Amino acid sequence: MTSTRSTADHERQRDALAERLNDAARTTMDLYCVHLGDRLGLYRALAGRGAVTPDELAAAAGIHPRYAREWLEQQAVGGILEVEDGRFTLPAGHAEALADPDSVAFSPPIARMVVGLAAPLPALIDAFRSGGGVPWTAYGADGRESQADMNRVQFLAHLGGEWLPAMPDVHARLQEPGAAVADLACGAGWSSIAIARAYPAARVDGFDGDAASIELARANAAAEGLEDRLRFHVRDVSGDSPDGGYDLVCVFEAIHDMARPVDALRAMRALAAPRGAVLVMDERTNAALSVGDPLEHYLYGASVLACLPTGMSEQPSAATGTVMRPSTFAGYAEAAGFGVVEVLDVEHPTFRFYRLR
Repeated sequence: MTSTRSTADHERQRDALAERLNDAARTTMDLYCVHLGDRLGLYRALAGRGAVTPDELAAAAGIHPRYAREWLEQQAVGGILEVEDGRFTLPAGHAEALADPDSVAFSPPIARMVVGLAAPLPALIDAFRSGGGVPWTAYGADGRESQADMNRVQFLAHLGGEWLPAMPDVHARLQEPGAAVADLACGAGWSSIAIARAYPAARVDGFDGDAASIELARANAAAEGLEDRLRFHVRDVSGDSPDGGYDLVCVFEAIHDMARPVDALRAMRALAAPRGAVLVMDERTNAALSVGDPLEHYLYGASVLACLPTGMSEQPSAATGTVMRPSTFAGYAEAAGFGVVEVLDVEHPTFRFYRLR
């Protein structure tokens, strides 16, 4: 009896996992097809047009009709498009999620991130064996730009209107003439741009060690008309800090990526004016390993494929990974000389906000 039950349990586990992985393969291919639709402008061509044939989409988007038909049919079978009598329609709700980059639901950057994670897999296999790492540059434009685009709308919508006002003294100071902000690991610059937009009296300096990201940040700032108050610098401030005196020193979703997080936090402390504030936004992780938690499932995937290997591409490395526990961060802050780690009263499903004193 026990042997029969054990065999049945074994078979259920086996079949459930096989089904789960088959589902994962199908949804991963969905993401790749969404990526094609985004990069080729197919969703933009479909949005607001009503029902179209493959030939009409091909003409509108400048692609081959045979590829247009196959892609349209894949999207229809997957429930992204509607189809009737050989004509395909992008529903309005799906159009917002797939063709409106200013929507909080805009999803193609997620697909692009998954595509970007695939490129360095051979190097990652080698890193697993050697204990080395994979530099951020190996993830290319897909990695760099998808990360920026995933956070863009949130920064523009919430940074100046909700997140920074959670520190009333800082919110007030940034509205005064002469206020200065240092934004570390700024990437493509959307956090810096959001601060400059929200606080017209403030000057903002963005710092990042990745030259390609800074080039993108400068282009984004120019498009926003903010060059007079917003400057970007190729610089790793954890190794060589610029002059201090900033009213706010911040870093958004990057401490866990850094090889030397304590050095970075120590540099933030040095950059802040005597009454300046230090703010860190990072992942809203649980206190301990939480099997079955969807957010941590996602974060561990990001950690294995990107955050841990990029952090280990420099040595010595703290090798933190995406799932930086609150206790781990508090230890880093204490080692950097901070006496108080305050969690701000900001409700967010994936981010936690720390003010260091």
